[in-house]
Amino acid sequence: MDIKQLRYFIAIAEEKNLTAAAARLHMTQPPLSIQLKQLEDELGVKLFERSGKSMELTDKGTVLYTRALNVVNSLEEIKHEIQETEEGKIGVLTIGINTLSLSGLSDIIQSFHKKYPLVTLKIVQNDSYYLAEMVKARSIEIAFVRLPLEHRGFTYQHIQNEPFYFVTNKETTAISLEEISKNPLIIPSTEGLGIYHTILEAFTRQNLELNHIAECSDMKLLMELVKGGMGSTIIPESVLDVYGIDSLYTIPMSSENMTSSIGVIWLENHYVSTHAKNFMNLIKEHQRSS
Repeated sequence: MDIKQLRYFIAIAEEKNLTAAAARLHMTQPPLSIQLKQLEDELGVKLFERSGKSMELTDKGTVLYTRALNVVNSLEEIKHEIQETEEGKIGVLTIGINTLSLSGLSDIIQSFHKKYPLVTLKIVQNDSYYLAEMVKARSIEIAFVRLPLEHRGFTYQHIQNEPFYFVTNKETTAISLEEISKNPLIIPSTEGLGIYHTILEAFTRQNLELNHIAECSDMKLLMELVKGGMGSTIIPESVLDVYGIDSLYTIPMSSENMTSSIGVIWLENHYVSTHAKNFMNLIKEHQRSS
């Protein structure tokens, strides 16, 4: 007994006539009669009572009809669910978000939920390094990180660049890297990661020593430390949007040609789900509209 025989059996039961059932199934009557006989022989029971051309289910046939409907309908539901999943309409999407998040991320997530309400989102926030490790371990599928990232085995997709700002609790005007180098700095990243690398490279290009007294990837804490006067910092613009403090002074560093690069990573040579592709498309749409 296979799914094809069950479909044939259901058609006969509902049409109550072999000729009508064969027409419904787009086949001739003799092969359908053979399939029905094979099914009855395999089960060792009589499934229909025949009265002329009309066919009525026996008690055992009624049991099989009920069960067969459940099996066939369940199979159709499975096929539909798989197709829906492939289209990105249902399922689970696991995302890693850097502690220095994308601007407008909340709006993007809400837009995604409205468009794909049956997709469950699992969002993890951490440093770029740990997010990369989670992608490698397949704990998350994609991660939004600050580039560059000293990890191999990933495919990168650049999303946007944003300028850096010098932030201090002392009133100041335009300031050069040379002047900043004389200030104690709290770096909003840890060694080897994107922002740390970008800041260090900017100072190195001008043969300046980076006077950093601390590294802190918790942006709320970082801004409180700067507010308290422990040191100054250099941060991307999006951090100001989320964690900016009115009492602090911020100076854009556009003249220093410093930008922070945001990108999404996933495992190289691995399948990317439709859910993830849909989410990244929404990111692109958001970037174009803003």
